[in-house]
Amino acid sequence: MSDSLDYDLIVIGAGSGGVRLARMSAGRGARVAVVESRYLGGTCVNVGCVPKKLFVYGAGVSDELEDAAGYGWDVPMDGVSFDWPTLVANKNAEIERLNGIYGRLLENAGVTVIEGTASIKNPNTIVVGDKEYKTAHITVATGSWPVIPDIPGKECILTSNEMFYLPQLPKQAVVWGGGYIAVEFAGILAGLGVETTLLYRGDLFLRGFDGDVRKFAEQEMRKKGVRLEFGVTIESVEAENGHYQVNLSNGDVMETGLVMAATGRRALVDGLGLAELGIELNASGHVVVDDHFKTSVPSVTALGDVIGTPQLTPVALAQAMVLSRRLFGDGEGEMDYSAIPTAVFCQPNIGTVGLTEEEAKGAGHSVKIYRSEFRPMKYILSGREERCLMKLVVDDATDSVLGAHMVGPDAGEITQGLAVAIKAGATKAQFDSTMGIHPTSAEEFVTMREPAA
Repeated sequence: MSDSLDYDLIVIGAGSGGVRLARMSAGRGARVAVVESRYLGGTCVNVGCVPKKLFVYGAGVSDELEDAAGYGWDVPMDGVSFDWPTLVANKNAEIERLNGIYGRLLENAGVTVIEGTASIKNPNTIVVGDKEYKTAHITVATGSWPVIPDIPGKECILTSNEMFYLPQLPKQAVVWGGGYIAVEFAGILAGLGVETTLLYRGDLFLRGFDGDVRKFAEQEMRKKGVRLEFGVTIESVEAENGHYQVNLSNGDVMETGLVMAATGRRALVDGLGLAELGIELNASGHVVVDDHFKTSVPSVTALGDVIGTPQLTPVALAQAMVLSRRLFGDGEGEMDYSAIPTAVFCQPNIGTVGLTEEEAKGAGHSVKIYRSEFRPMKYILSGREERCLMKLVVDDATDSVLGAHMVGPDAGEITQGLAVAIKAGATKAQFDSTMGIHPTSAEEFVTMREPAA
C-alpha cells in the first residue's frame, strides 16, 4: 500500500456483506476500515430476518397451545395471556448481543470501525464528518430501505423498521403489500391475536413464486384468520382519534389501529455522492456493477442489496467472499446465482429452490410435475386442519430435478437440504432411490412416484 493511503479498503456499510468483506480482506493482509452510521449487522440483524424470525416463533406459540389438548395437556386458554412488550424487550436484548458479536468480529480481525455517515469525495477518498480518509479501494455496501408510496396520509403508515419497536399491539391492522415482508408480518400479527387484513394490488401475492405455492399459501393463510384482499390498493390514510381510516381503490373504507406498508425497498445511496463521481445507477436506482462488482469508477465496487441482486443475506455474504478474493486474493472467483434456496416465514412456512413450474416451461423444458398434499402427522391428534404441499419440477428429457417447493411446517429447514441435491444436479431417480426418514414430512420428497395429471 502506498504511504499516502490510510487503507487498502474502506467499506461503507456494516451489514452482513460489508462485515464479511472487511473481515475476509483483513485476513488476507489488507488494511481495512468500515464506516457505519446506524448499527452493526445491517438490516438483517437489526430490522430484518433475525428479529422477524423471533417474532415468527412468538406468533407460533398460540398454535402450540391450541394443539396441546390433543396430546393430553390441559392448557386453559382463558388463563393464557401474551405480553408484547416482553417479546420486544427480549428481542432487543438478543439484537444488542449480536451487535456486540459483530463489533468483536471486526475488532479481532483488525478492522477499524468508523462511526458516522460517509460520502465519496473522489475515487480514493471518503469523507466522514470533518475527516478525510485515503484508500485504494472503496466498496459501497449500504443496503436498502423501505419505500412508502407517496399518497395522502403516508406519514400515518409504518414500515417493517418501526414494526420491530411498536410500544403496543393494535386490535386491528392492515398490511399493504404482497411480497415476503408483507406476508410474513400478516402472519405474525394474526398469530399474536391481531385482526389482520393484507391488501395487495395484484390478483395473488408472492409474485415470482411457483403458482401452486402461491395458491396453497393463500388457502392456508385464510385458515389462520388472515383476511386477504387482492386487486385493491390504498388511496389515502386519515388519522382519527388514535385510529386510522384507510380509503381503498375500490371505494371501500376500512377502520384500523395500524397501517404497515411493505411495498418495496430502494437502494440506500443518499448522500454518498455517486452521481457527482460519475457512478451509474440503473432505472430502479441500484448501483450498476459488472460481474466482478466494479462500478463505472474502477476503484469503487458495490455489493448486496444496493446492486439489486436477490435481497438475501447469504447472497451478500457470497458476494463478499468473491470480491475479497478478487481484490486481495488470487484475483479469481465468480458468483453463481443459480438455484438459490429461500424461505418465507409465514404460517405455514414456504421453502423453495430452483425453477418454478412456470419458469421451467418458459425456459423450454418438457416437465413432469410431482405433487403431494397432506395433513402433517403432528396435527392428526390435535385436529388442526393445516395442510402441507410438496412439489418437484422434473425435466422429462434428462430426469434432472429442476425445482423443489414446499408449503408447510419447517419448510425452510427441509428446503436447505434439498438445495444441496439440486445444486449437485440430482435426478428424480436419485431422489427415488434415497431412503426416507420415517415418519417425517420430509420423506414425501423421496416417495412421490407418480407425476401429477
